Amino acid sequence: MHELTGFQRDLLFVLSGMGTSNGQQLKRELQRKLDEPILPGRIYDNLGVVIQEGYVLKSERDGRTNEYRVSPRGKRVIQRRLEWERRQVDSELVLEG
Repeated sequence: MHELTGFQRDLLFVLSGMGTSNGQQLKRELQRKLDEPILPGRIYDNLGVVIQEGYVLKSERDGRTNEYRVSPRGKRVIQRRLEWERRQVDSELVLEG
């Protein structure tokens, strides 16, 4: 399994919240969530990676626009990450308490 970068993980999380999206919509939403400008190449290069790894599905919307959505495999990756984060927070709270 490919180890996701932080940006690729953010991309999966944001796309999951959107349901389906084209590249421009995804770029705008990532910029809004991350509060930083994102060059188109960064979006499409990373989309290529997560598509190749099977985390995102790509389809054609209208003959020229691609549409993206998180695959079942991508949803499992998100779920595992959420569970890992929860365990980390829970263990920190136990150590502090």
